[in-house]
Amino acid sequence: MITETLASVIETVKEEVIRWRRHFHQNPELSFQEEKTAQFVYDTLQSFGNLKVSRPTKTSVMARLIGEQPGKVLAIRADMDALPIQEENDFEFASKNPGVMHACGHDGHTAMLLGTAKVLSKLKDRIKGEVRFLFQHAEELFPGGAEEMVQAGVMEGVDMVIGAHLWTPLESGKIGVVYGPMMAAPDTFWITIKGKGGHAALPQQTIDSIAVGAQVVINLQHIVSRNTDPLDHLVVSITKFVAGTTHNVIPGTVEMCGTVRSLNPELRRSVPELMERIVKGITEAHGADYTFKYEYGYRPVINDREVTRVIEETVREVFGEEALDLMKPNMVGEDFSAFQQKAPGTFFYVGAGNKDKGIMYPHHHPRFTIDEDVLENGVKMFVHATFKLLNQS
Repeated sequence: MITETLASVIETVKEEVIRWRRHFHQNPELSFQEEKTAQFVYDTLQSFGNLKVSRPTKTSVMARLIGEQPGKVLAIRADMDALPIQEENDFEFASKNPGVMHACGHDGHTAMLLGTAKVLSKLKDRIKGEVRFLFQHAEELFPGGAEEMVQAGVMEGVDMVIGAHLWTPLESGKIGVVYGPMMAAPDTFWITIKGKGGHAALPQQTIDSIAVGAQVVINLQHIVSRNTDPLDHLVVSITKFVAGTTHNVIPGTVEMCGTVRSLNPELRRSVPELMERIVKGITEAHGADYTFKYEYGYRPVINDREVTRVIEETVREVFGEEALDLMKPNMVGEDFSAFQQKAPGTFFYVGAGNKDKGIMYPHHHPRFTIDEDVLENGVKMFVHATFKLLNQS
């Protein structure tokens, strides 16, 4: 009976969720600037009834649904921020804000969680415990909105937390589930090589910062290939290399930066020392100097086994065996991990790619979009998982 009730209530919000997603897509706001988005979410939640709505930070929103029966507390999170990208889609609902675009699916995440809140608010009498809806700002920009919300107390008393990411590499209709480590810690580094500039025809009078910098780039790759266990997940990528101004001058300085991605916390802690040892050795060998700065980003997303098991069961029961995709971890970063520091939690994927509809562009691309038909799948996962998680307590 409860399954039939959920299906009928979810069906009533399907079109509304799509409208909300299009509204957010058309009105994107950058990290820490989501003032209008947060106000829209706040006002919409207030209209549902049965929810206690608050603003933990300037651009985030929390709603609490306290059931008629005592029980545990489940938090469900969605992120709301957009990216500094000029949209190239020609939708009627394309971004109206120049240089700002929802190119990662956060518009859909927010819409799905609004739909979930509306459905569950109608079923308050069937809720055992509490559901806490977390609409988070600034996932895309370190130090991230999740940590701010945690510090504001949104996770106090929470027993479990779940979240989802619309994922275009995964086809529509699939739900991706990962046990254990799922997403990497995204750290950042900056290196400056200080040599001695001079005439390009007289290299013997210089300390060639480009030649030294090139050796640094090549040798940093040895951290992955020769300094760590091949079975450990690690990425070291130099993504920026800036030097020189013209063809006949050897520059005195090279600046570079990049990212390190890891899943193993112990390995993560060892990488900065390995990197600086290589940079120091190469620069000293050539008479150059260096500066090295390393900044730790978000923690890795590591899914709790028991909560993940319930998510897997939910996929099988709601969508069938064929919808389940037990996936490997990947090396992108996500600050959902901040919530997992406070309660056992699981993050999962909602497949949103559809080649037949031309939906195949990667995340963070100017023509990125999602298959809107899958927004209902996200709502179904959240609603059904809520009852399974709270009723098992």
